[in-house]
Amino acid sequence: MLKGDIIWPPSRRYKTRTPWEPVGFFSECLCNALRFDLMLGFFSSSAISILADGFATFLHNGGRMRLIINDILTDADKEAIKKGEDNSFIEGVFDLSDIESLRDTLSERDRHFFECLAWLIRNNKIDIKIIAPLSGEGIAHTKCGVFSDGLSKVAFDGSVNFSRTALIENKESLTASCSWDGEIEVAKIKDIENEFTKTFGGDDPSVRYIDPSAVRTRITDSFKDKELVELLDDEANLIENQRKDKDLPVSVKMALEKAKDKVQRAISKYRVISEVEVKTDGPHFPYPSGPRDYQKLAFENWKANGQKGLFAMATGTGKTITSLNCLYEIYKHSGYYKALILVPTVTLVEQWEQECKKFGFDNIIKVCSRNRSWKNDIDRLKATEAVSAKNSLSYVIIGTYASYGKDDVHQELNEFSKRQLLLIADEAHNMGAPTILHKLIGIPYLRRIGLSATPERQFDDTGNRRIRQFFGAEEGYTYEYSMEEAIRNGVLCEYYYYPHIVRLNDAEMEEYAKISTRLAKMYNFSKGAFDKDNDILTMLLLKRKRIIHKASNKMGVFKGILQDRLAEKGDLKYTLVYVPEGNFPDTYAADTYGTHDVIKDDPESQHLIDEYTQAIRDAGERITVKQFTSQSSDREQTLKDFASGQLQVLTSMKCLDEGVDVPRSELAIFCASTGNPRQFIQRRGRILRTHKDKEFATIHDLIVIPEVNPESDSYRMEKNLVRTELVRVKNFAMLSRNVDFTVEALDEVLDYYKLSIF
Repeated sequence: MLKGDIIWPPSRRYKTRTPWEPVGFFSECLCNALRFDLMLGFFSSSAISILADGFATFLHNGGRMRLIINDILTDADKEAIKKGEDNSFIEGVFDLSDIESLRDTLSERDRHFFECLAWLIRNNKIDIKIIAPLSGEGIAHTKCGVFSDGLSKVAFDGSVNFSRTALIENKESLTASCSWDGEIEVAKIKDIENEFTKTFGGDDPSVRYIDPSAVRTRITDSFKDKELVELLDDEANLIENQRKDKDLPVSVKMALEKAKDKVQRAISKYRVISEVEVKTDGPHFPYPSGPRDYQKLAFENWKANGQKGLFAMATGTGKTITSLNCLYEIYKHSGYYKALILVPTVTLVEQWEQECKKFGFDNIIKVCSRNRSWKNDIDRLKATEAVSAKNSLSYVIIGTYASYGKDDVHQELNEFSKRQLLLIADEAHNMGAPTILHKLIGIPYLRRIGLSATPERQFDDTGNRRIRQFFGAEEGYTYEYSMEEAIRNGVLCEYYYYPHIVRLNDAEMEEYAKISTRLAKMYNFSKGAFDKDNDILTMLLLKRKRIIHKASNKMGVFKGILQDRLAEKGDLKYTLVYVPEGNFPDTYAADTYGTHDVIKDDPESQHLIDEYTQAIRDAGERITVKQFTSQSSDREQTLKDFASGQLQVLTSMKCLDEGVDVPRSELAIFCASTGNPRQFIQRRGRILRTHKDKEFATIHDLIVIPEVNPESDSYRMEKNLVRTELVRVKNFAMLSRNVDFTVEALDEVLDYYKLSIF
C-alpha cells in the first residue's frame, strides 16, 4: 500500500544526491500502486528508461495505467527538446508514427519497457492518448501524475524530467502530495486529477488529439508477447545490472535494492500460484485478465479483517465475482472450498449457480422451492463429508432467505457452520428481518461476507447495527465501491438523465388537496416527519400515494418517450420499464413512507403493469414486449431473449430490483417514483452495466409533483415532501452527463417551492 509500505520523506520532497532519490519515488510507487495516471511532456527512450524499474511488478499487482503523451510533429518541436536534454539522448526521441523503425534502436531497458507496454495493451490494462499542441508549435513540458492503490492516492508535480540524466546525474527534484496529509494535499491531488481528466477526456482546447489505434497495433506487433513471469525475470536482471554500476550514488542503489526485493517477492508468489493452477483442472478465475483492482483490494481488506466483511458495492460492479474470488483464494490456499450462499429470490439461486460454475466450483446444492430433493442432497453431502480425509470435500450450498428462515432448513444448514465454511449473504440488508438475523447470530460461521449496493435498512437502526456487528463492520464497511467511482473507472457506463415533471389533472388535484389538508394536521414540523404509528395517517398516505401512481398524465408522457426513442433508433431494443404496483382504478397502496404494501383484490380492476405493457404494444406492430414478474415461469429464457434483442422491452414492478442481471439494457423508464433509496439506486445500477456495443445509458424519470396552494395549511408540509423527492432526483442528476437538463426541467418546481436541487 502507498501509505503503509513506503517510508516517506517528512517534507514529501525528493531530490537527487539525497537519501530521497526521485528514482526511488517512482520504483516504490509503481511497486505499491494499482492505478497510475501519467502525463508526459514528450515520449523518449530516456523517459521510458526510468519507468522500467518496478514496472513489471506494477503489472503483476494488477496495475492499470492511463498515459498522455505528446506527439513530436515538427523540426521546431525537436529543437525545443534538444535545448532541454543532454545531446546523448537526442536520438532517443521517439517518432510515434514509425514504431517499426524504432524497434531496432531500443536499448535493452527500453525494450523491456515496451514489452511491458505491449503486455498492457494486449491485456486491456492501458489507455493511451496522444496529443499535439493545437498551433503545431512548441511542446507541452507537463510532467505530473497520480498513483492510487484503491484507498490512498499520491500525486507528483515538478521540474524533474523522465530521463536517466535528470533523475541520477542532474540536480532535479519533485514534490509528492499524499492523500492522508490533509485537505490541502487532497486539493492538490484533485487539481492534478482534474487536469489529467480534462485532457484525457478530450476536453482540452489547447491541444489536438492523435488517433492512437495504429500505435497500439504496431507496438503489439513489434515486440514479443511475453508471459508476465518472463517480464518479472527481465526486470530483476535489469535492476541487478544497474546495481553493479560503480558510478551510481549509494542512495540510488538503495532505492534499486528495494525495487529488486519487491520483484523477487512477486516472482515467488506468481510461481506458487501458477503451480497450483497447473496442477488442478478445477476452480479458476473465469476471466483471463484476472480480478479487477478493486476486487483484489476487497479480498485483501476482508482477509485483514479476520475473514469477515460487509462489501458496499454499487449495483453492476461485480459483487458476486468479488465474493467468489474470496472463495477461490481460500481454495488456492487450502486446496478445497466450502460455501453457504443466501440470496433473496429463486431467480438469484439460479444466477449464483451459473456464476459458481464459471469459477469451476461444482458439487452445488440448491435449497429452495424449486428443488424438492434438497434434503436428500444435503444428507448425501453430510455422509460423504464424514468419510472424507482431512475435511477436504468441496461444495457450495445456495439457498433463499425464505428457505433458511424455516426451522427444518435452518437446523440442517447450520450443522455446516462447524466446518471452515464461507457464508456469503447476497443483498445482505435482507438479513435484518427478525426471521433471519436471530437464526444466524451465535452460529459459528468463521468466514463471512455480506454483499449489498445499499446495506442500510430504511427506518431500522437496530437491524443495521446488528448486521454490521455480524459481519465485523462496526467501524465502517470492509470495502466500499461507489457508483461514482465505478462510472469514473469505466466499470459502469455513463448515462443521460431526463426527469419529466408530471402534473395532476383537476380532479386528481382536488382530491390530493383534501388529503393534504388532513395530513398537515398530523405533520410534526419540528421533526419534519409524520407519526407512522397512526392508522388514520397510514390510510391517508396510501390514498395520497395512490393518486400519484395513477396520475393520468403519466401515460401521455410515457407514450411521448416511446415515440421519441422510436424516431431516434427505429426500435425499442434493450428497454426496461418500471411500472407502479397495483391495480386500476382504485386498489393500489404503496410503501414510500415506510408502510407495507396493501393491494385490494378487485376482479373488475386492471393491473397497471397491463396498461403500460399494452401502451408499448400500441407504439408499433413490430415491438416485442413481455412482463417480468414473480409469476413469470420462463424468466431465464426471457432474459436471454432480451439480451439478444429478440425481445425489445421488459416491464416490471419490483422483480428487477435485487440482483437480477439484465444484460445489455440501454434505456430505462421509471414510471413509479420510490422514496426507498435502495430501490432507485439498484434500478439505476441495473441500467448502467457495461457492454461492448453500448456507449452509454439513458434514464427517463416520471416525477409527479403537485402544486399545492402557497396559502394553504399544507404548503409547508408539501414543500418538505418535495424536498425529499428531490434527493433522489439530485442523486441521479449529479452523476449524469447532462446535469444542466435537470436544473432546467425542474426550474418551475424549484421556483414554486423556493427550493434548490444543490
